[in-house]
Amino acid sequence: MEKTYNHREIEERIYKFWLENDLFKANPRNVLENKKKPFSIMMPPPNITGRIHMGHLLNNTIQDILARYYRMKNYEVLWQPGTDHAGIATQNVVERELLKEGKTRYDLGRDEFVKRVWKWKEEYGNIIINQLKRLGISADWSRLKFTMDEDYYNAVIYAFNELYKKGLIYKGLYIINWCPRCYTTLSNEEVENKEINGKLYYLKYPILDSNEYVIVATTRPETYLGDTAVAVNPNDSRYKHLIGKKVKLPLIEWKRKDYYNNEILNEIEIIEDEFVDMEFGTGAVKITPAHDKDDFEIGKKYSLPMVLIMDYNGILNENAGYFKGLERFKAREEIVKKLSEHGYIEKIENYRYNVGICYRCETIVEPIISEQWFLNLKFFKDIAKKVVEENRIEIIPEYGKKIYFNWWDNIKDWAISRQIWWGHKIPIEGEEDVLDTWFSSALWPIATLGWPNETDELKAFFPTSILITGWDILFFWVARMIVMSLFFKNEVPFKKVYLHGLVRDEKGRKMSKSLGNSPEPLELFDKYSVDGVRMGLMLITPEGQDVRFSEKYMEVGRNYTNKIWNIGRFLILNFDGNYQPLKQLQIEDKWILYQLDDVIENVNKGIENCEFNKTAKLLYDFTWHKFADWYIETIKTREDKNFAISNALFIFENLLKLHHPFIPFISEELYQKMPFKKKISIMNEKFPNKYGFDYKEEFENYEFLRSLIEEIREVKGIFKVQNRKDIKIYIHSETEEKLKNLVKEHFRIIKFLGGIESFSETNEKLKNSAIIVFDKFLGFLILENYDFEKEKKRLEDELETIEKLYNSIREKLNDNEFLNKAPKQIIENQKNKLLELENRIKKLKIILNV
Repeated sequence: MEKTYNHREIEERIYKFWLENDLFKANPRNVLENKKKPFSIMMPPPNITGRIHMGHLLNNTIQDILARYYRMKNYEVLWQPGTDHAGIATQNVVERELLKEGKTRYDLGRDEFVKRVWKWKEEYGNIIINQLKRLGISADWSRLKFTMDEDYYNAVIYAFNELYKKGLIYKGLYIINWCPRCYTTLSNEEVENKEINGKLYYLKYPILDSNEYVIVATTRPETYLGDTAVAVNPNDSRYKHLIGKKVKLPLIEWKRKDYYNNEILNEIEIIEDEFVDMEFGTGAVKITPAHDKDDFEIGKKYSLPMVLIMDYNGILNENAGYFKGLERFKAREEIVKKLSEHGYIEKIENYRYNVGICYRCETIVEPIISEQWFLNLKFFKDIAKKVVEENRIEIIPEYGKKIYFNWWDNIKDWAISRQIWWGHKIPIEGEEDVLDTWFSSALWPIATLGWPNETDELKAFFPTSILITGWDILFFWVARMIVMSLFFKNEVPFKKVYLHGLVRDEKGRKMSKSLGNSPEPLELFDKYSVDGVRMGLMLITPEGQDVRFSEKYMEVGRNYTNKIWNIGRFLILNFDGNYQPLKQLQIEDKWILYQLDDVIENVNKGIENCEFNKTAKLLYDFTWHKFADWYIETIKTREDKNFAISNALFIFENLLKLHHPFIPFISEELYQKMPFKKKISIMNEKFPNKYGFDYKEEFENYEFLRSLIEEIREVKGIFKVQNRKDIKIYIHSETEEKLKNLVKEHFRIIKFLGGIESFSETNEKLKNSAIIVFDKFLGFLILENYDFEKEKKRLEDELETIEKLYNSIREKLNDNEFLNKAPKQIIENQKNKLLELENRIKKLKIILNV
């Protein structure tokens, strides 16, 4: 057997083996004929423009853990893979390619441009799928679905038509988020907030037939060209005498027209409304219904005209008069300059505020009125909340429910039309827009299974068992899938939703190429192995919280897989071919078997409860620190090597099965090398269940031996004689009889693991010795040829140093300012350090008092 784990060769060979043996394929007939229970999970479809990143790594590792686990629990598992056409993102990529050729999409025309996108998709669209395969994921690739496949496309159009017939889809004039760069509408969830340093401009509007002015504050002075009212709070005594009067918009001498091409006046009324914040600016606000969301609502309330001042490229139009043709931000400069020259700006202040930016290209979004197609989400509000309230859909972690309900309580209708060419064209005569990508994605749990046809897949695997997704697309995707499934199937799309966090860097920052803090997963695979990365990631992923990624944990994962390889190699090379497990069990066998049962039970519970971090840590601790460090080392003292190795192989086989969902490649490779392999693949094995090993007494007895050995090692460490083997232990007569007998009976273990030459009994408290005292045990280590006086002085100095450090940390932990400001992890580390020092101080005092 190879000395080292050659992960690159093994990963490629093993994945090919799985595919060739159809081990990922799902058969709905097994469910419909009641041969197996179903477990189904939908892969969140990655964009065809994408390349695998740390978020994909986390999301798909968790899904793969579940798929492999339930397969081994004898469920019929469907893990449905696929990709999303990603309308805006894909169109942007292809348009950038065209620009290199000196062309735009308009040069090609719609049909030719769409053909060009399809060509790009065929060439590059499956790159991310091949990258995901390197992760080892066990999706049913024979069912790979794309949101623009013909059957899926037809399902999307069918869904639109049905919703339209029911009056839930309508066309209306509304204020939308518009990206001039992507040239399309964005939903509220597609707009990210960014805080910027800007200006607050105080504009002076002359009151008609008066020498007075009304001063309004705004961050977007260019939009004054579209003002149709000024609003004040009815409770604001400063403006009561002005309500109902009119102001003249400065500089505007040209005729303006509203959205419906009606001419409107440049004198606008001062109105009253309680929405006005008296504390903002001067307490008087300009109302621009065509370019501000709040103003749009005020405009509807008071039937105000809506004046568009720019086109959808962000260029000012005829309503801007001599500012026509200027780009919106250039126009801002010119307008401020002109207003200042004519005395219409009272002052300008530095001001920090939020702007909306496009989640795709980071262009500042322009609120603008437009005729769009909308889906009436308010219609679904009550039922969508009810299915979660009644736990028909369980959301993990619990905080996800609060966010979900809050979103529904503030719901607005969903603008589903997009002004691009790549996507599902709205099936209304004369319409050129396509549907929002999230509209088609919302059908993912049903359309991938053949809906609107009643297929075997739909009957067998819907509703799906669980959805694994990041919390950041709870509204984009999860809530909308719930809506679609309830409407079309009168059923929830999934029984459980697990929301994992985002992968951030060690400082908690979002990963990005520009910051240089976004590692390439494929490079991590090459360096640390796929299993090493998977395990490392699970060891640092707190349930439902963001992950602070550190490459050192990938190294931890790699070291762990190497440890498992070395354990397997040791056992297989020392096996004599006569497999006789669970015979002639010694104390160490019963100790480890008793704990194995506990591990099996908790791994099953952990995976089913989505406690992946906790489960990974449990496996890591048991395998390395108990099975390898203690059990394997202990059986090296045995004379009955065959029985010992057989028992160890029995435990190791169980550990390979328990680990398989987390580290599939190495567990499969070692399973194939086991001398008593039973199935074609470890995937076909039954996942372990508790055996019922009732060895509590032996467990407690070995725990005493382990504690004694650890005490011996610690004392030898304090006296800096770790490597000496000529040390004798004297057990004092005060020691409990049972403990004396355990030492006598199992001295082979203490001798080998503690580095002790012999033991004797004594009635005296021996001088010039190192004391061992804990629980009901008292003993002395005799160190021949050792200068105890010199050692005593060194230990006293060490005690003094440690006590100073202990007092310093304790003082810090009693400081409220430190507790309030320091990160939680730092405080936790300090508490652990304090406990560690406290134990060391106790130990040194005991030794020095002898």
